[in-house]
Amino acid sequence: MKHFIVLIVIIAFGLIIYGFSIKAENEALGHKFIGSGTLVLFLVAMPLFLFKESKGKQMKDYMLTKENIDKMQQKESEKPENQ
Repeated sequence: MKHFIVLIVIIAFGLIIYGFSIKAENEALGHKFIGSGTLVLFLVAMPLFLFKESKGKQMKDYMLTKENIDKMQQKESEKPENQ
């Protein structure tokens, strides 16, 4: 999955770079390549990456709840003063 995501990102950046390189000769086609690369990057690669990285993690661990605030304050009070 990691290699697939990297491949998609490389393809997306390739589309964007190619779009900028042909923009001087054919502006409309250049804009299409730039837009396609951007869409692939943000609508395909980013959700795949987020899905891969968040697998097995609990969303409640990252939410700012009273319980998590108390845990953070407890960790803060346990730190030595010299740091």
